[in-house]
Amino acid sequence: MDIKIPRTEEERLRKEIEGRNDFEALRIRRYLGMPDLSRTPSSPLGEIVKRVKALPRFKDFDDIEIPEIVPADISFDLFDFPADHPARSKSDTYYVDDKNILRTHDTVFWYYYLHDPRIKEKIAEQEPLGAVCYGKVYRKDEIDRKHMNVFHQIGAWYLVPDSKQKLELDDLKAALSEIVESVFGKETEYRFLDDTFPYTDPSTQVEVKVNGDWVEILGAGMPKKSVLKKMGVEGYNGWAFGFGLERLALLGMKLPDIRLLWSDDERVKKQLVLGQEFVEVSKYPPVVRDISFIVERGFIPNNYFDLVRDICGDLVEQVGLIDTYENAEKLGTDKVSYAYRITYRSISKTLTNEEVNTLHAELEAATAKNFGATIR
Repeated sequence: MDIKIPRTEEERLRKEIEGRNDFEALRIRRYLGMPDLSRTPSSPLGEIVKRVKALPRFKDFDDIEIPEIVPADISFDLFDFPADHPARSKSDTYYVDDKNILRTHDTVFWYYYLHDPRIKEKIAEQEPLGAVCYGKVYRKDEIDRKHMNVFHQIGAWYLVPDSKQKLELDDLKAALSEIVESVFGKETEYRFLDDTFPYTDPSTQVEVKVNGDWVEILGAGMPKKSVLKKMGVEGYNGWAFGFGLERLALLGMKLPDIRLLWSDDERVKKQLVLGQEFVEVSKYPPVVRDISFIVERGFIPNNYFDLVRDICGDLVEQVGLIDTYENAEKLGTDKVSYAYRITYRSISKTLTNEEVNTLHAELEAATAKNFGATIR
């Protein structure tokens, strides 16, 4: 069954954002407007979703599509995130207003799924429940070749009445094994390790061996009874998992840069095939520039990375902190100096020094304007 949650409140909030012209509103509009690669058939992210949904275990699961703007209390409070959890802060999460955020994890689908009238009928009849959810999620993050602040997740869960069955961690591990072998191949070496999440207990993670190194690819666990109760459901138990699609795609194709997943270059697009090792079409040279500035002590790096994205788009490959300096006598009380090294590199052309100099000057001006910074 396909379940599309009504987006009346999200549409209202989107209209409010459309009426604003501040930097935060402009970037949120841009992020929301980016395509959902998990629903793009030609994307390897869409292929991963297709493979997971095609597994016999998931063929009868409901497919639920939820809003991208969600209430913060649903996202955090109902999922047992501690009051001081970093995800709640505006330095980690995009707040549309004081009460609503761009969704930070796909697990929030639990709430929407359990409140759908058709699912409530299933619960009343003590039927098993299975659902899969996928799409874009948003978290403020650093800039490098492996991370983006807009990425994709897929999650699923399976619940059964206590009176009919008691699911164990081994049931979950069997489901996860099928996913790993479907995406990476049956010859893949992988293992399970203990983990901790606010809303599952016990919890586990899966690591796969890539070029001799163990790499974490997904997290999972058994939903806490207390969490289910807060969502209005008692007398059920089950398992759940969630993982980032980009990480699996990068590993599966040995993709050197996450930006390539969004490329419109046909030479790149035809190579984005899950299981096929990516071959560089051309290695455009990097252009490196440093930026140093003095700001108030409350400066938040993740907010600065967003500004770099605003000004430079996808022409920045990496932003690395190279120095911080504090000296009340030289800089002033409550002032800090930051120095970042910015690597400019296009995935489709060679950047000229003139282009980079112009862009870098725009970034310096925006840094001074938006953070009250003094460029050094």
